[in-house]
Amino acid sequence: MRMTDLKAGWAIVGNDGHPLGTVQAVGQNYVLASRGRLAPHLYVPASAIANVERQVVHLNLAKREAEQMGWEEPPREPDAPEDSDLLHRHV
Repeated sequence: MRMTDLKAGWAIVGNDGHPLGTVQAVGQNYVLASRGRLAPHLYVPASAIANVERQVVHLNLAKREAEQMGWEEPPREPDAPEDSDLLHRHV
């Protein structure tokens, strides 16, 4: 399944069967998980998705592990160097 096939509102569960949240939005390399009013959103990387079936996104780690991964911050631009001068540096 491609990331573009995922839809807002689908459930996200850990590999322990515990619900993590729901898909709020889908980026190129991540899923934004909504977890309720009091819990921060999580930017779940595509690499953490084990499989998707019947509108449920299954992660390859447990809910508790996912909550401790530091995914509260949005991902950086993919493959973008931190400094534009690096684009012109010769090795």
